[in-house]
Amino acid sequence: MHTSTFEKPCVASINGIALHTADAVLSADELRQRACAELLRQAAVARSLLSPNDQPDSDGVQSEAASHAIEALLELELRVPVPSDEACQRHYTAHQASYATGERVNVRHILFAVTQGVDVSLLRQRAEATLLNVRCHDGKSADDTFTKDAQTLSNCPSGAEGGQLGWLTASDCAPEFAKELFGNKEVGVLPRLVHSRFGLHVVEVLAREAGKQQPFAAVRGAVAMALQQKAYVTALRQYLTLLAGTAVVEGVDLDAADSALMQ
Repeated sequence: MHTSTFEKPCVASINGIALHTADAVLSADELRQRACAELLRQAAVARSLLSPNDQPDSDGVQSEAASHAIEALLELELRVPVPSDEACQRHYTAHQASYATGERVNVRHILFAVTQGVDVSLLRQRAEATLLNVRCHDGKSADDTFTKDAQTLSNCPSGAEGGQLGWLTASDCAPEFAKELFGNKEVGVLPRLVHSRFGLHVVEVLAREAGKQQPFAAVRGAVAMALQQKAYVTALRQYLTLLAGTAVVEGVDLDAADSALMQ
């Protein structure tokens, strides 16, 4: 009997180095994260920054030597320009609300937690169905629907209180969660799922208290850091794309061939 050669391998790997054990179940994000770390580890070996005898653990944890070698590798390979005053001023003008202080939001949410072994695709479908459900109701009906869904579906302890998180500042939240909540004027159920390190969130902003606007001179350093971080992420993404384009990648989709960074 002929066996197809296009079957997805049981274990994902980079240049023959396994990213996990055969019985491990990882989310797509976890798998991509391990793949990127392994690409960098192998690049560090190739640049003689790390011993060829270094081997990654099956649970994805790299050695201390590998971590230091990757830091040295990125210092050598990435070129991150210092933003000009003009670039900082443009960014500040376009994102002034992001540099206000004291902004607060009154929020509730329904959390669909991403845990070991969870079917992320199915979890997303449930989260999207819940988002649609709470958005399809108005007034008191919507309030009752959100509370009920939070109590029955949320993986957060706040579910028992209808998902209530109360008044929050940006420092009270994970950065990726705060990014979706602060610096804009949206009130009500957000029309999109909010992604965080904890999972997928259906979020309702019940009320906002505007923060105090800060002058450019007071936040010039923060603006420059934000632009440099953005440039660093772009440079890192491009470097990883180049590494993936010359590697044998199995069982994980890094979108190396389709990335605009290859252009």
